[in-house]
Amino acid sequence: MIPLLYSLHSGNLYGTERMALATAIGLRDQFSTTFIAPAGPIHEEARHLGFATLLFTTPLHYASDLRPFFQQNSQIACVSTRVLHTLTAELWSRLYRRRCANLQVVHGGADERLSYGRKRWLNRLGAKQVAVSKYVKERMEAHGAEPGAITVIENFLTPERVESAVQRPPFQQSGLQRVAIISRLDPIKRIDLLLDTLDLDPSLRSVQFDIFGSGSEEQTLRCRALSSHPNVQFHGFRSDVAERVSQADLLLHLCPEEPFGLAILEAMAARLVVLVPDAGGAGAIVNDGQNGFHFPANDARGLAAKLHSLRCASAEKLQQVVAAGMHSLRTRFSADHGVSKYRRLIEQCLQ
Repeated sequence: MIPLLYSLHSGNLYGTERMALATAIGLRDQFSTTFIAPAGPIHEEARHLGFATLLFTTPLHYASDLRPFFQQNSQIACVSTRVLHTLTAELWSRLYRRRCANLQVVHGGADERLSYGRKRWLNRLGAKQVAVSKYVKERMEAHGAEPGAITVIENFLTPERVESAVQRPPFQQSGLQRVAIISRLDPIKRIDLLLDTLDLDPSLRSVQFDIFGSGSEEQTLRCRALSSHPNVQFHGFRSDVAERVSQADLLLHLCPEEPFGLAILEAMAARLVVLVPDAGGAGAIVNDGQNGFHFPANDARGLAAKLHSLRCASAEKLQQVVAAGMHSLRTRFSADHGVSKYRRLIEQCLQ
């Protein structure tokens, strides 16, 4: 088998790390994957899934860990989420004259400079870059990355995650009464937009909003909701969030600059209706009125109007949208579709 080194800038188990594991699972018939990451739960989870891991603490430590793979193998695949790691793999591949499929995967983030600004450093190396959405590709290009080196491969859910999702029962009655939000409580996530919407339209107080997550704005948002909006509940981090969300009718996503939005796919798997801004990577996931709904980004009045519309939607319409969401998970956002693109790109690089 061809060795695949998957280098991560974080040892956590957030969206980036979960997608790395899902990709490695899909490629395990052809590639032997080793995860290289800082300390964190990714190591235990990867080993549980049958993958080797290496823990690094410094750039020199990382370079030292990589070197034996290039000494011992004539061809190798390297997937990284940090520019320095892609540069290190390129150094060893040139020094040992190895065939190397060297991919930089860009998930994006809140800090434009850190998330996209450094990707242009790879322009002269010939390293391929993977953007997880068209929005991410656009931001990379805006910061100088070479368009011809970028391939869009959207995130996906494995069949196991889709089938094991805690599911909401089918809609039997018209309208939506309970809304879930899963988000960091940071300014870019625009949770404040929901409170602006409720300020503008008090009639929406009959809808229950449950917010799961924490962040820098948590206390400010809690105080604001407590004084004016008792139908908004902040639950913080919950280990049983999947069960809690399955009790809702709708997942509301508010950030207009989201690079992708894996929680949206997870909500589709839970058979919820999804409502997202008509901007960013989240907006691109949803075809308005088909597998979900859009509202005008950063527009409190537009969000209020859409919520009112969904409160009157028929059970039949809501079930049609849920079914279309499941179809999206089995086609566009399926593991087969996403992994085949990674496999094809790696094979092209090794030719």
